[in-house]
Amino acid sequence: MVRSEKTRQLIIEKTASIFNKKGYTGTYLSDLTNATGLTKGSIYGNFKDKNEVALEAFKFNYKFQTRQIINKIEKEDNSANKLIAFLNHYKTSFKPIFNNGGCAILNTAVDADDGNELLKEEVVKTIHNWHKKIVSILIEGVNKNELKEIDIDLFSYRMIAIIEGSILLAKTLNRPEILLNNIEHLETEILQLKQE
Repeated sequence: MVRSEKTRQLIIEKTASIFNKKGYTGTYLSDLTNATGLTKGSIYGNFKDKNEVALEAFKFNYKFQTRQIINKIEKEDNSANKLIAFLNHYKTSFKPIFNNGGCAILNTAVDADDGNELLKEEVVKTIHNWHKKIVSILIEGVNKNELKEIDIDLFSYRMIAIIEGSILLAKTLNRPEILLNNIEHLETEILQLKQE
């Protein structure tokens, strides 16, 4: 990496959790300079504006979580186990997710919904990617006769909604059992989908 790429990466890594915790509007330039130890000029010498930093910070947070999930899924050899590995990520990693401010997708979606079109577009793209991954696992399972026929589109969106809603409630109310119980319910559903 050339020096400017290293500086950009440092800024992204140091500010990612700040944007996730405080949101786009709640994160100030002083937060960025304090976290990075850089001047305003250094930050804006590497990024067009705060919006670009926020966008790259969101991408960083999303990629970090996604890499962990994909690694767990790829270790499994059948679709039901892949879906359960997906869910187990949230079961075993909810504390770091909560400490980082919660789910980056949820936080950024709420923050960008009515005012930051660039961030909103990126969130929509990540939700579509998540949906597409679950759909591909379900289609593979049905095609290989591992899973029963279901409404794949509906099931995948419901799975995403339950995970996101559960993270929101569990973190906000400081009741992790809400997330854990809902994940167990989803696991039971997935096991019931398995072909006999």
